[in-house]
Amino acid sequence: MGKYFGTDGFRGEANKTLTVEHAYQVGRFLGWYYKEKNHRKCKVVIGKDTRRSSYMFEYSLVAGLTASGADVYLLHVTTTPSVSYVVRTEDFDCGIMISASHNPYYDNGIKLLNDKGEKMDEETILKIEDYIDGKTEEVPFAVREEIGCTIDYAAGRNRYIGYLISLATRSYRNIKVGLDCANGSSWMIAKNVFDALGAKTYVINAQPDGTNINTNCGSTHIEVLQKYVKENHLDVGFAYDGDADRCIAVDENGNVVDGDAILYIYGCYMKERGKLTNNTVVTTVMSNFGLYKAFDAAGIEYEKTKVGDKYVYENMTQNGHRLGGEQSGHIIFSKYASTGDGILTSIKVMEVMMEKKMTLGQLTSPLKIYPQVLKNIRVNSKPEAQNDPDVQAMVEKVSQKLGNEGRILVRESGTEPVIRVMVEAESMETCECYVDEVLQVIRQKGYEVE
Repeated sequence: MGKYFGTDGFRGEANKTLTVEHAYQVGRFLGWYYKEKNHRKCKVVIGKDTRRSSYMFEYSLVAGLTASGADVYLLHVTTTPSVSYVVRTEDFDCGIMISASHNPYYDNGIKLLNDKGEKMDEETILKIEDYIDGKTEEVPFAVREEIGCTIDYAAGRNRYIGYLISLATRSYRNIKVGLDCANGSSWMIAKNVFDALGAKTYVINAQPDGTNINTNCGSTHIEVLQKYVKENHLDVGFAYDGDADRCIAVDENGNVVDGDAILYIYGCYMKERGKLTNNTVVTTVMSNFGLYKAFDAAGIEYEKTKVGDKYVYENMTQNGHRLGGEQSGHIIFSKYASTGDGILTSIKVMEVMMEKKMTLGQLTSPLKIYPQVLKNIRVNSKPEAQNDPDVQAMVEKVSQKLGNEGRILVRESGTEPVIRVMVEAESMETCECYVDEVLQVIRQKGYEVE
């Protein structure tokens, strides 16, 4: 990770840690950089989520890009995976998504994608950071006919919708599907897809006002959709995050089906059909013990990466794997996309349900998940808090107590100023107890901030 860009872009509180000047500088550099690299006018496509500050950052990026001579195509409010799709299927030098994903509305972020629709490489990121810090020469302004222009490109978003619809294997006629759009990027797209496929679509949290994205809704507040599915007797529900690159499902009984369960369902489905390349699913270190035991029983191999769909995708491309993802709902189907895609994940879950003629609850029944508690603590220094000798000693003590009947994982967030403490054990009470013991030491050492 760099000084400004973490595992998922440049993220921070709007006009505090991430400012309009930062956005303008990113645009100025990229517009010049790709012109110099490719010896032609740069073409960039931009999407944004529904945060109030997204418009501000969009205008700043456009000003910087066009001032450096780039032409900018605007998808307007759309999802991160739609930007990825448009970049990789058309002649764009890079893509930009303005979003802080699952973060609160007052945060925002700048996600950069290369011409293949993948997360931007570290070398280019470091060059951008050096430019922001004034470590490189100022780039020239474009003049006269070389100045860039903006193009309304809602058609690109519509092509993405058509692509998603084309991936469904069967009609969803008479199936009652609930969608929680988190008052975010999916608020128009998801319903259009499911309606076109014939579902009886029930949508909640699809009235964005600029300040309600992710607020008590979406994949980070799955209890809202759980209640809605049960009350309305729906067949299945899908919840997305702010930029719709995550999906968490709810079965017909109101039970949560997280990213681990989705990996299990689709991994088994692919294996049954001889489509699971290398017989391997890529996970992260946050995946549950129960998932690995279920994979063992199904004869499926797995790999573990650092947390972040960026690392999952890197592993998949390096080794030729076709399925990977995170417990949080970032699921990557590399045949169809180069990033996590919440709506695509929904379609693939529906495919298994339809082809096997089973409910989501029936599909997940062989998977027994260990109780897990994950708590975040905001700290003034992530490295100091995690590497403190007393904190490390407590983590080791908990690990020894758990033995082979559980595990503890303490890590820094790649997108927020927090330390995440996770424990898996045979009972929820044990998990809570051990997580709190570690958090107590972090507080006692003075690292916590309000």
